[in-house]
Amino acid sequence: MLENLSDKLQEMFANLNKRGKLTEKDIDDALKMLRLSLLEADVNYRVVKDFTKQIKEKAIGGDIISGLNGPQQVIKLVRDELENMLGADDITLAQKTDGEPTVYMIVGLQGGGKTTTAGKLAKHLKSKGKSNKPLLVATDLQRPAAISQLQTIGNAVGVTVFEKGTDTTPAEVAKLGLQFAKAEGYTHVIVDTAGRLHVDDALMDELEDVKNIVSPDEILLALDAMTGQDAVNVATQFNEKLDITGFIMTKMDGDTRGGGALSIRAVTGKPIKFIGIGEKYDALEEFHPNRFVSRIIGMGDVLTLIEKAEANFDLENAEVLEKKLKNRSFNLEDFLAQLDQMERMGPLDQLLDLLPGFSQVKKNLGPQGLDTSRFKQMRAIISSMTIEERRRPEIIKHSRKQRIAKGSGVDISAVSQMLKQFEQMKDMMSRFASGKMPGGMRLPF
Repeated sequence: MLENLSDKLQEMFANLNKRGKLTEKDIDDALKMLRLSLLEADVNYRVVKDFTKQIKEKAIGGDIISGLNGPQQVIKLVRDELENMLGADDITLAQKTDGEPTVYMIVGLQGGGKTTTAGKLAKHLKSKGKSNKPLLVATDLQRPAAISQLQTIGNAVGVTVFEKGTDTTPAEVAKLGLQFAKAEGYTHVIVDTAGRLHVDDALMDELEDVKNIVSPDEILLALDAMTGQDAVNVATQFNEKLDITGFIMTKMDGDTRGGGALSIRAVTGKPIKFIGIGEKYDALEEFHPNRFVSRIIGMGDVLTLIEKAEANFDLENAEVLEKKLKNRSFNLEDFLAQLDQMERMGPLDQLLDLLPGFSQVKKNLGPQGLDTSRFKQMRAIISSMTIEERRRPEIIKHSRKQRIAKGSGVDISAVSQMLKQFEQMKDMMSRFASGKMPGGMRLPF
């Protein structure tokens, strides 16, 4: 996410670090690059203007120019202001404590991922507690097959879907759905609402009717991150009409500049609660501004990585893996055993991006990088090796490569490339496990 912005920021930081003391011109040059980078990422112009103005005022007004550690202070200032732009770390969903079901109303435009997001949220709630029992309520009566889509999603995530067909009104379905939830002991009600291609009065009237019926504890607006600054306009209109409580940014894993995510909090004053990072129903992350900023500036997101690992790895296996990484005894047999568990955590390229400094390592891997689509091929290659070869890949020379290539149906060059990539990844992970930053990098704060 926001990969181009991340690259530009790291380039700016590298330029600053080449200097000792900073002059006002140095800061102006850095801010010019920062301003252009944010605009290219499709961040709202007024937000960019205010953001860079605040940084300059704090940089010039403080001791940064005369200080011995000026570059590091500017980098820390950029980080802090980015976090301020995204707001306080307040992503906690409202939760009733009186025994009544907590109601979340999901709203958004057609095509923004609203219905899929409702299913992801239901799965997320289930994962947060064994006693959680969410119910999906289908009030989108406008879009053809919307109800059947929600039922398909409900079946996939193991959540009941309440629906009453299309010969009624959304408000009536919402009312009956809430009554059903109370009678059957559901802890959460997620109301999937109708959308339109654009905001109009008919849509807003319909949503206000549903809101008045169910009195939702949260009104969450699903926003397509790929729409850029248009997301800010949509957010503003929905907020004015419905007084939303937060946002869920969808498609943050896509080919997007993503500036909307950096703009909507500053424009609306409402927080981002979740981000969607993939098509799978578990690809929904709680949004933490500090972690998000850490990713953008190339320092990874170790806390999120740990949370993902804790949810998918048992403690004993994690301790064994850590020891092997530290003493560099991690081998292809271990790698094959870990693939299944790692894939449950999400796409490997996204996981590795959470590691501090991995963006620099990725650049050093060349244009192909870590081609995650080749994992099936990697499995075949490793499966064609002997146990000794998996445990001691350094013994694999030309003749062994020929045999392995023939057995896995690939060229010998593919075997060589896989072994090289494994060694690079092993080196990076070993350094991280030992507390060292890849490539000699150091934290700027």
